[in-house]
Amino acid sequence: MNSILKGRKPAYGRIIGAVLTAVIIFGIIPYAIRLKKIYDGEIIANIPDPEKYPVMGVDVSRYQGNIDWPVIAGQNITFAFIKATEGSSHQDPCFSENWAEVQKTDIYAGAYHFFSFESSGETQAQNFISTVGDLEGSLPPVIDLEFYGNYSSTPLSRKETQEILNALLQNLEDYYHVKPIIYTTTRAYYHYILGGGYGEYPLWFRNTYQEPLVNWSFWQYSDKGLLAGYDGIQSDCTEMYIDLNVYHSTYKAFLEEFSLPEATAETLANYEKEEKENKT
Repeated sequence: MNSILKGRKPAYGRIIGAVLTAVIIFGIIPYAIRLKKIYDGEIIANIPDPEKYPVMGVDVSRYQGNIDWPVIAGQNITFAFIKATEGSSHQDPCFSENWAEVQKTDIYAGAYHFFSFESSGETQAQNFISTVGDLEGSLPPVIDLEFYGNYSSTPLSRKETQEILNALLQNLEDYYHVKPIIYTTTRAYYHYILGGGYGEYPLWFRNTYQEPLVNWSFWQYSDKGLLAGYDGIQSDCTEMYIDLNVYHSTYKAFLEEFSLPEATAETLANYEKEEKENKT
């Protein structure tokens, strides 16, 4: 047998080449199809395909002012992330009211914390926990990691940031017994998240230009949304817009991924009807 095989070289190069070709083809084709649809005007780059992503949501803070949650819910909104805290001591002044009122609707609510580069993960977690309390039947806690202020031009190091982030994640996970969601921007993702061992955490990705090319669970596709149901009035400014988001799969998958209770039969029937209409 040795004499017969002598002189032959394993075709590893051809095998690897074929695998890479397949990966490139099957990875590029769907993206190329989407680009063509954008070019032809069939879809807009930063507007999700409602057939593919039927589960819609909003995220709010004090900037949306007074919110009429039943009105928001009546616009095909399935989930809402509400700002609760920031850093080690700040609480959003509208959180308590928003959190109480959203519970009276069929919207699945989640609370988010704005990450601070200036305080420890432990104290930030305590601020969130003492403000939000129980999250039974709600979405997991969210950590909003993005650049702000002087940190935009002079970012904190990857090592220092990850030390704060890891402590914050661990403390929230220990308390709530669920993996927190990480919200991030493109720049912050590549600066701190990618390659940092955060693959098990659901990712909420901001990209207002096109669908993210990363493995996302939630996509914030617009910060210029216009819905009925909020006045946007604060003491220092007026905000006319609301952030819009989608979940990466179906309503059923959404409930299963986050162990959420099913909504009423009427609500489920409406979602099923909407999904069927989107496919026709």
